[in-house]
Amino acid sequence: MDSASNDLLVSSPSAAAVVGMASGGARKNPTLIYSLKDFNPNSDIKTLILHSPLPTLFTYRPMWEGGQYNGDEKPRLDALRLAMELGADYIDVELKVALEFNELLRGNKPGKCKLIVSSHNYENTPSVEELGNLVARIQAAGADIVKIATTALDISDVARIFQITVHSQVPIIGLVMGERGLISRILCAKFGGYLTFGTLESGVVSAPGQPTIKDLLDLYNFRQIGPDTKVFGIIGKPVGHSKSPVLYNEAFKSVGFNGVYVHLLVDDIARFLQTYSSTDFAGFSCTIPHKEDAVKCCDEVHPVAKSIGAANCIIRRQSDGKLFGYNTDYVGAISAIEDGLRASQNVSNTVGSPLAGKLFIVIGAGGAGKALAYGAKEKGARVVIANRTYERAKVLADIIGGDAISLADLENFHPEDGMILANTTSIGMQPKVDETPVSKNALRSYSLVFDAVYTPKITRLLREAEESGAKIVTGLEMFIGQAYEQFERFTELPAPKELFQKIMSKY
Repeated sequence: MDSASNDLLVSSPSAAAVVGMASGGARKNPTLIYSLKDFNPNSDIKTLILHSPLPTLFTYRPMWEGGQYNGDEKPRLDALRLAMELGADYIDVELKVALEFNELLRGNKPGKCKLIVSSHNYENTPSVEELGNLVARIQAAGADIVKIATTALDISDVARIFQITVHSQVPIIGLVMGERGLISRILCAKFGGYLTFGTLESGVVSAPGQPTIKDLLDLYNFRQIGPDTKVFGIIGKPVGHSKSPVLYNEAFKSVGFNGVYVHLLVDDIARFLQTYSSTDFAGFSCTIPHKEDAVKCCDEVHPVAKSIGAANCIIRRQSDGKLFGYNTDYVGAISAIEDGLRASQNVSNTVGSPLAGKLFIVIGAGGAGKALAYGAKEKGARVVIANRTYERAKVLADIIGGDAISLADLENFHPEDGMILANTTSIGMQPKVDETPVSKNALRSYSLVFDAVYTPKITRLLREAEESGAKIVTGLEMFIGQAYEQFERFTELPAPKELFQKIMSKY
């Protein structure tokens, strides 16, 4: 089974329903694809094509090409020919049988019908040279539209498909399957792809990595993407949980900024930045586990980010493509914690930092941990780093002038009451929402507990901290705070702060 086309209604014997979105030309409208578990070609094809209010594409994908048809070839090819004769606007046939199908037509292909010849690779994404040769073979097989679907082993694989589509002289569909290939389905509108695919329901897809039609239209603003659109994204692993695309795409749209912000599942940040080195890829947010490596990849690093040893924001300068690293985590997190303390103590904003003199426990010695430790120290707090690996905690503690303990020792660590706890690890993040870095019993010594995790908004750690009488500060508040500066660096425009608050209040 496969799917889709330029404003198309598509029929296919499958249990999945998807939507085709044209990325080329003036129209970018969604089109429904009916999926059929029981299929009678003679009656069903006629009914669907004659009653469709939209152009139709017909595909009848065999199992040997990743579909669900498992019968003889002759009835399958006869069904494709029947769909063409009955008025289908597009027929999708596999490269392996394209010449046989053309012989079956005997030159009687209706003028209005376009033949899509497709090739699916479920193993990998070949080299640019091999892809170029494949395009030539597909053209030689009589294709009006070339279609290539490959598999992403690394997000850098997608760049090879972009290179093929952007230079193609014929209509071409180029998609890369899998979560690492997601950007191929969104950015095809920028790099010359003929169409993309989206599923009607999350999790019900015809190929790995398909976004929903709702996400294409409402999250990624697909209709607004074009050759001049600048690309931004969140680099992480995992990354699909991030709400950053929700925030930035809505903000871009609100101020008329021609940019799109995408999820980027990255295994090797250095390889990613080297591969996507054009100024089209204009800026990135960095999350776990890439914040520390991000510093090493930049041409220049802001002094604060250098001191922290971690960058959560990378900007590519448009004049020469050089990369600049920044850290906005510490501002967002420390400000949120200070606001939480002031609210609990009814202290005015005009007074010095409420963190001054406090014992501030940071769980985690990664990029976010470094940012929180640095920020707390700058505000006059006494900092203790707790980490699963004591040696890593000790290294960070020595850098910022604090103390170190192992995470296991945190359970019985309560030298005083009224301490502040900040979790900067991914413990408790979806889907492992039942996990927590410290027991409820140990939380009684804290006056405020902060968790950088914001999916879910109220983690087990925060819920138990609140039950223990502590003030809690969510990762969502840090997320919004650090996003203001990133947005301004991305766009060189003032951040729409009220809009940010409104968007994230839904979560």
